[in-house]
Amino acid sequence: MSERIEAPLIAFYSALKDAHGLQHWWPAESAFETIIGAILAQNVSWTGAYKAVCALKEAGLMDPHLLFQAGEYTIAPLIRSSRYYNQKAGKIMVFLSWFLENCDGEISKMASLPCLKVRRELLTLSGFGPETVDSILLYALEKPVFVADAYTRRIGSRQGWFEENITYTRMQEFFMDRLPSDVSLYNDFHAQIVYLGNRICKKNPNCSACPVRDTGIIQCRYAHNH
Repeated sequence: MSERIEAPLIAFYSALKDAHGLQHWWPAESAFETIIGAILAQNVSWTGAYKAVCALKEAGLMDPHLLFQAGEYTIAPLIRSSRYYNQKAGKIMVFLSWFLENCDGEISKMASLPCLKVRRELLTLSGFGPETVDSILLYALEKPVFVADAYTRRIGSRQGWFEENITYTRMQEFFMDRLPSDVSLYNDFHAQIVYLGNRICKKNPNCSACPVRDTGIIQCRYAHNH
């Protein structure tokens, strides 16, 4: 672990947390709901995904066995607010097939499997990329896996941590190699990055509102030109 890099990373996170408070991710009543939310949140705002989660709950389907029995043609219209709802209904069914076959629909059994085994198997499922899979591992199963996304790429490249064309794996390794293996830290750090990228560090950023701009140890290359 590089202490030279770790200190600025922790300072960056602390500045975000001090400014915006703990984000309390992932908002859900159960680990299974978190998993379904992670699938529904692909390529859409959380607002749209959350509406779809609520629709499934109101229909009494936030249960793996009942959801699987309902089938994708019942699921699809309920999750319309999540965009690409037909494809996402199919992805939910693909996950449920794996979950019921390998874990009997029980989160405790899924969580007891080796983390790398679960990650490897979920990545083989159609429509499941590393961001979705790692969100499931971190937020539903509480495994120490750092989640990276488009906001991480944008903010990290502006900070000079890595190039914008870095791979997902290398971007994830950047954080996991330099931070303690801590589920709570990974959880809130990613949530803070999402908040910053969604509200302030946008494609056209509002640098004057950035809580890390004037900390003295944060070197955002982008801010110097704005």
